[in-house]
Amino acid sequence: MTPRLKHLALLPVVLFFATLPAHALFGSKTKAAEQAGAVLFRDKGCAHCHGVGGAGGKKGPVLTGLRKDKLWTPAKITDQIMNGGKKMPPFSDSLTDAEIAQVVAYLRAKHRPVPPPAAAPQTQ
Repeated sequence: MTPRLKHLALLPVVLFFATLPAHALFGSKTKAAEQAGAVLFRDKGCAHCHGVGGAGGKKGPVLTGLRKDKLWTPAKITDQIMNGGKKMPPFSDSLTDAEIAQVVAYLRAKHRPVPPPAAAPQTQ
């Protein structure tokens, strides 16, 4: 393969990463972002498939080892959340870039925070 063809082969990868905002691509590493990600994980239904805290469920795989899995980089996790894949639906329409970064921060946290209890629905 000529050097020019090698560069052309990389074009789709470069274009993909160029379209992502930096905070969505690399996640946020603050405790506040991890906590917000924990709440989003619970409230957006991630736990329905992936289990509480990402421990695994009937529909989704275990996510507790993502931090140590070198194949699941923040960019790959971001792409999976945004575009879905296999049985996972895409969440690019229901999560903002900042929220995706928070979920990535939560999934990659060394010590995953536990979200506060969900607010009970108000009755009138």
